[in-house]
Amino acid sequence: MDKLTSHLREETTGVFYAATQAIRRHASGSTVLIVATVAALVIANIPQFNHLYFEFWEQEVRLQLGSFNIFSHGGHPMTLLAFINDTLMAIFFFTIGLEIKREILVGELSSFRKALLPIIGACGGMIVPVVIFTLFGRGTDYAQGAAIPMATDIAFSLGILSILGSRVPVALKVFLTTLAVVDDIGGIIVIATCYSTGIEYVPLLVAVVVLGILVLGQLMRIQSKIFYLTLGGVVWFLFLNSGLHPTIAGVLVAFCVPAKPVFNPKKYIQLIRDSIGHFRAEDDETLNRRSILSHQQMDWLKQVESASDKVISPLQELEDSLHPIVNYFIIPLFAFANAGIFLLDMDPASIVEGVSLAVIVSLVAGKFIGIFSFSWLAVKLGIAPKPHGANWIMMAGAAMLGGIGFTVSLFIANLSFGTPEQIDLLNHAKLGIVGGSLIAGILGFLILARSLPAHAPQEGEPYPAAK
Repeated sequence: MDKLTSHLREETTGVFYAATQAIRRHASGSTVLIVATVAALVIANIPQFNHLYFEFWEQEVRLQLGSFNIFSHGGHPMTLLAFINDTLMAIFFFTIGLEIKREILVGELSSFRKALLPIIGACGGMIVPVVIFTLFGRGTDYAQGAAIPMATDIAFSLGILSILGSRVPVALKVFLTTLAVVDDIGGIIVIATCYSTGIEYVPLLVAVVVLGILVLGQLMRIQSKIFYLTLGGVVWFLFLNSGLHPTIAGVLVAFCVPAKPVFNPKKYIQLIRDSIGHFRAEDDETLNRRSILSHQQMDWLKQVESASDKVISPLQELEDSLHPIVNYFIIPLFAFANAGIFLLDMDPASIVEGVSLAVIVSLVAGKFIGIFSFSWLAVKLGIAPKPHGANWIMMAGAAMLGGIGFTVSLFIANLSFGTPEQIDLLNHAKLGIVGGSLIAGILGFLILARSLPAHAPQEGEPYPAAK
């Protein structure tokens, strides 16, 4: 029995490794994101500083070689806000692409049965909010914002789950993580198909050729990260000037990054053993006293270093390297630049009318109804199993957390209402996103806090039977 328990624990660890890694990374970045959002809202409403806040983002950004400015669009230099939204967010979508590719290869999306319930729930969580927003926006000037409430913010939702700690069943965390990843895929498709205008075919054709070179590099097992990042930057610039949204370039380039290492783990271990074997036990005292290695000893250790670089795939190494930059810098900076809303001249009643109300209802009610009802039907019809250890009240709490649609919702709002004439619509949409996400987060937390067991099961102890 002990052997069987140990085997099951090892198998569970392997199955959930990718999801638990995502939970750890995103949850730890949620605090920084909250601080950045609150700071933006406060500074934007301090009369002595708010004009500096709004003017700061309008500064031009240049990186020039002669008269050629890399950060330009249609011959015009980017503003700092555009640089954040179109350049830094391309890196964010690049990491999303890496995450999606990893999930498809070895994560929760690698098994159709494991992924089926979150996929179905995510589809409901995208369809129902869009339908609700469309009903609100029919015949109005904000109808084009229907995609705003589609996405679930993985950082905020997992951050709330992390507050509840190990009381939350692991399978429920995996469900919400996978659902958010599928939501991101839906958001990427919407951005690519609905927010690209005035297509310039020459740069687009060149971008396709460069992407072909990246695919060829993957097939030829080129492992150089510089190769993919440099050509990826070229693809980003071509997309920027072709009319397709440049963040899509980040996703496409990510799909070209190799997921297989040069060495398999067995060969790596053999190389390590061979190299370390050169260091004899009788030489330990000598090595302890010396600060300078011999050339031969350096060669042996360089072999270990080289082998270590080749046993980790470029995809995993880039994802691991970029996540701290994205979670602790890019996303908080995006929130700080975009969440600042001047509230002092707004009519308080405006939050319960127009686009603000449409976004709030779509995020809170639409996401909940869509995720919960589609998941419930899938389980009742025998299409997919319910997450182990979770009952329907816990599922309701997770579905409510799906209504936290912060980062990608703000991003789509900027795309939907991007002209100067639509600034009032944009501000009210942002207000709806912040308000709706806050309501969904609080309600989701309260539902889960009341439905979860008071104490987490001890190690090896099963969760109480879910009903």
